[in-house]
Amino acid sequence: MEYEGRICRSPMERSAYMLPVAVGCSYNGCLFCGLFKHLKYRELPLSQIEEEINRVVKANGNPETVFLGDGNAFGIDYENMKHILRYIKSSFSNCKRIHMDATVTDISHKTDEQLKEMYDLGVRLLYLGIETGLDDVLLQMNKDHHTMAEAAHQIERLHKVGIDYAAHIMTGIAGKGRGIENAEALAKFINQTRPTKICNFSIFIHRHAAMYKLIEKGEFVQASEFDNVVEGHRLLQLIEVDTYIDNMHDLLEFRVKGNVGRDKAKMLKKYEDYIASFPEEKKDYAPVMEW
Repeated sequence: MEYEGRICRSPMERSAYMLPVAVGCSYNGCLFCGLFKHLKYRELPLSQIEEEINRVVKANGNPETVFLGDGNAFGIDYENMKHILRYIKSSFSNCKRIHMDATVTDISHKTDEQLKEMYDLGVRLLYLGIETGLDDVLLQMNKDHHTMAEAAHQIERLHKVGIDYAAHIMTGIAGKGRGIENAEALAKFINQTRPTKICNFSIFIHRHAAMYKLIEKGEFVQASEFDNVVEGHRLLQLIEVDTYIDNMHDLLEFRVKGNVGRDKAKMLKKYEDYIASFPEEKKDYAPVMEW
């Protein structure tokens, strides 16, 4: 299948077979996200999705993990979703799990019976954009119109039927001076909701993003890359659940990943060594991207 737009999936899904079922994101309103602004959201025809699955079968493909794209595949029409899940199950005998991105609102629109049916049809993991632990930051970023309490409630509904979730988070999203506050609130949420995976993308801002307008108006002061590293370190200190975490501080070419239960001390040491050796003259480095 010819992919439309920029590929959007967690690096933790790099070994999965990616099957697009939609183009873009049906919400597409988060101020920090520029992945889908150039796309008009639409669900792909079932015939096109079946054709792609048939192509893979004919090429002797039989993946264990299927990742459904794009931005929030979980939100597509429920009857269409059931059809796709059944077609995957009947086509790939080796398929053990189906993953996809979702929003908190997507989950709230599903009944408990629908969630259970999706589990029975192979859905095992949803990636949720948690981003922050602070309600006022969610509101400022126009993040899907929910609170942290509502997010925790919807995640618990997933857990009750056996579906796990992975958290996408963003150090720096609360702005300068609030990194530790955000880390502590986010750690509390993570310990409560028990994600099996955490993917931390340190926020970066480009000049043409909607979020940049907040900076121009003085409503958001950007944290430095050093601040984001300090925030990531504090978050890791406070996480108590045994989960896999991948902290990507890409603008510094610095990355810390591993299992919290097994590797926490080693990961913290990597953070601490990096923070201790960080050049004083670069601690205010907070670039705005020009592309």
